[in-house]
Amino acid sequence: MGNVIIIGAGLSGLSAAMTLAEKGQSSLLVSAQPSERAQSVLAEGGFNAAADTMGENDSTALHFEDTMKGGVYLADPNACAALAENAPKLLEKLISLGAAFNMADGKPVLRNFGGQKKKRTAYAKASTGKMIMSALIDEVRRYESKGLVTRYPHHKFVSLIVSDGECCGVFVQDIYTKKITAMFGSVILCCGGMNGFFPEMTTGTTANSGYVQAEIFSQGVAFANLEMLQYHPTTIGIPGKRCLVTEAARGEGGRLFIKRNGGNYYFMEEKYPELKNLMPRDVVSREMYLTRRQTDCEGEVMLDMTGLSEQVWSERLPDLRQELKEQLGLDPAKEPVPVREGIHYFMGGIFVDEFHRTCMRGLYAAGECACQYHGANRLGGNSMLGAVYGGSKAAQQALADGVKSAEGAADMSKAAFEEARPVFIKKISDILLGALGIVRNEQTLRAALDELGRLSGSNSDETARLELARAMLMSAAERRESRGAHFREDYPEKDERLRRTLVAQLKNGEVALEFRDLPERRVGDEAQT
Repeated sequence: MGNVIIIGAGLSGLSAAMTLAEKGQSSLLVSAQPSERAQSVLAEGGFNAAADTMGENDSTALHFEDTMKGGVYLADPNACAALAENAPKLLEKLISLGAAFNMADGKPVLRNFGGQKKKRTAYAKASTGKMIMSALIDEVRRYESKGLVTRYPHHKFVSLIVSDGECCGVFVQDIYTKKITAMFGSVILCCGGMNGFFPEMTTGTTANSGYVQAEIFSQGVAFANLEMLQYHPTTIGIPGKRCLVTEAARGEGGRLFIKRNGGNYYFMEEKYPELKNLMPRDVVSREMYLTRRQTDCEGEVMLDMTGLSEQVWSERLPDLRQELKEQLGLDPAKEPVPVREGIHYFMGGIFVDEFHRTCMRGLYAAGECACQYHGANRLGGNSMLGAVYGGSKAAQQALADGVKSAEGAADMSKAAFEEARPVFIKKISDILLGALGIVRNEQTLRAALDELGRLSGSNSDETARLELARAMLMSAAERRESRGAHFREDYPEKDERLRRTLVAQLKNGEVALEFRDLPERRVGDEAQT
């Protein structure tokens, strides 16, 4: 029997391993850090599912509509329909595995989240990711004991093993011994977002360095919508990164304001009376950015949570309150919190179809590393859902396609692991941040491309990172419209001719871009499993 090699042991990786084991298929679970330290553990807000436990007549159809609308209709409609349709039973499964969601009368309590008119976000206080991860870790350990999952902790991805245009395995390196090993089989990438491209500006762990993405891009794997970076509106600065103030704070009644003419200006409530502070994240972030620049406004945007009841703090947000006390030295129940936008999620990434197949046979991708489900803007609560569902979907497709042989031969001379220097990463980050902010324009994007062109890498990782960074900037320059997280002040309107997937791929040493039509929505088969 062949193996399925899973790179990454967060939500999507564990979901893939569990799904394969349930079908009797063995997998190798490769990760630099244990699951307990994966990015997924940091996820706070919740898990979206139209379970309708709050009596609001919610439905999977409404969840689908909100997902598509929030992503400004740039996502694959068939993939999103299947995501929404399968969400309630995935939530039930997580509960059955012991995920400690907030419950009432045996049913999950759901709360409001941005871009959604119904309460459909299940949560575990503000530590939802940690609780779901704990449940999945325990379940995967059960399959480890049966020999169906073999863990390779403290191992790093080096590169894909490619033969005749097909992926037939990976090279990995033991972090401690530095030994490089060839593993053969089908490959599912669950390596998270490209946080390492934006140190100090991201809410995610920079252990997700972006090395995997840069390396596979250099090997010809196609990416899509790289211009779509989500800025979360409510973060605080701490040494080395941004710290997330969960959207649940606004879901429970937190209000954004800024000082204007001596008084509090609740700009989101004035401009968007229906959803107010719970507009999609791209809208809130952009309004914060623009409002700070108004001549009659002063100071920082503040998140006012002083109106939340003691019950909300004790039962739903105790971990957030403690975190803000520790990081800022203030009690958010008694005084407002200064917040700014921070890079939080990568809607763009490895280009996959609705079955999580990449452009390379034998290679699949799921979770934040894959461009799927979120279009031009991700709804809060859809990331953990997308990771759990996506990992499972990728595993099912790998089985359907036929798992590749666990035997093979590889040229070990091509297996060299070289990491970019921190000073080089900082140079790329500064260039990208200067052009890929909340508001963009042709001049800054072209200047950034020119500046990037003056850099040269001293090893393979640096060279690969330069190409992927170039693809990000070129994608942002090529999409001459404003859609979701991508706002062009020189093209401030949506252009429906550009409601297409923007694919980037390295061909003959050059970044090539191509707009591709979105799939047509099929009717009647949304409930794919």
